[in-house]
Amino acid sequence: MERTLITGGAGFLGSHLCDYFVENGHEVICMDNLLTGNMENISHLIGHERLTFIKYDVTEYIYVQGHLDNILHFASPASPNDYLNFPIHTLKVGSLGTHKALGLAKEKKARFLLASTSEVYGDPLVHPQREDYQGNVDPVNPRGVYDEAKRFAEAITMAYHRSHGVDTRIARIFNTYGPRMRLDDGRALPTFMVQALKNVDLTVFGDGYQTRSFCYISDMVEGIYSLLSSGEHLPVNLGNPEEISILDFAKEIIALTGSKSRITYRPLPSHDPKIRQPDITKAKTLFSWSPKVNRQEGLRKTLEYFRKKLSEHKTR
Repeated sequence: MERTLITGGAGFLGSHLCDYFVENGHEVICMDNLLTGNMENISHLIGHERLTFIKYDVTEYIYVQGHLDNILHFASPASPNDYLNFPIHTLKVGSLGTHKALGLAKEKKARFLLASTSEVYGDPLVHPQREDYQGNVDPVNPRGVYDEAKRFAEAITMAYHRSHGVDTRIARIFNTYGPRMRLDDGRALPTFMVQALKNVDLTVFGDGYQTRSFCYISDMVEGIYSLLSSGEHLPVNLGNPEEISILDFAKEIIALTGSKSRITYRPLPSHDPKIRQPDITKAKTLFSWSPKVNRQEGLRKTLEYFRKKLSEHKTR
């Protein structure tokens, strides 16, 4: 039985990975300090014979008894609200946390997968973004704490691979969505869904022509697992290359929900990326991965979750 540690395992992405690895026969250690993670995300797994939860801050020395086959490092604030509210912790978990997790991988001779991000490309000057693009990042703007934390995490991951022979992977994850996203996440999808379901105006920043691409959670989890199983050490983009403007996306959410909401405009925040679209040729070539769930299907599944969560909030 393979034994897998998932840091940030009570978060949105991490909890779905816990599900996937448990279902695939792994013994899973879910580690999270619950700064932005939530025990509700893994409540259905508590008591499972192959799931152990440890509340812990990975910026401290990590000790895990017994062998480990895999370490998936997903601990980090990951939405604008979170990393603007917790800038220092974001930097610490990307630097100290990655250092501690890599040290554990070296000790246990475990495969290590880093959850990096499309934000390493900053406000890109090339489109779509390929892995060989080095990015356009301002380290001193407020968003820079997340961008630079992940860029450092990639650098130290490659250093441990080259200097210590650690078997590493780097996933550059583009926008991902699905059940278990927080209602107050701050990203476009949960914000639009909550606003539409409450029949309040949807807030679009700038002219709305900035673009994003959205990958459904089940596709992302399969991509991460495929990357872990591959032999690729350099970064690999994982995301859905279907691009849509924020304005069209807002209209799509209004139509899907049948909302009475209108669209209002606010000034574009500083350093908000104008374009975001992954080139996933590398993932397709290396391990034949590409998303299967189209946006309409994924949004319908996500809408069911958001309706349920808002209903629960009303009854409290």
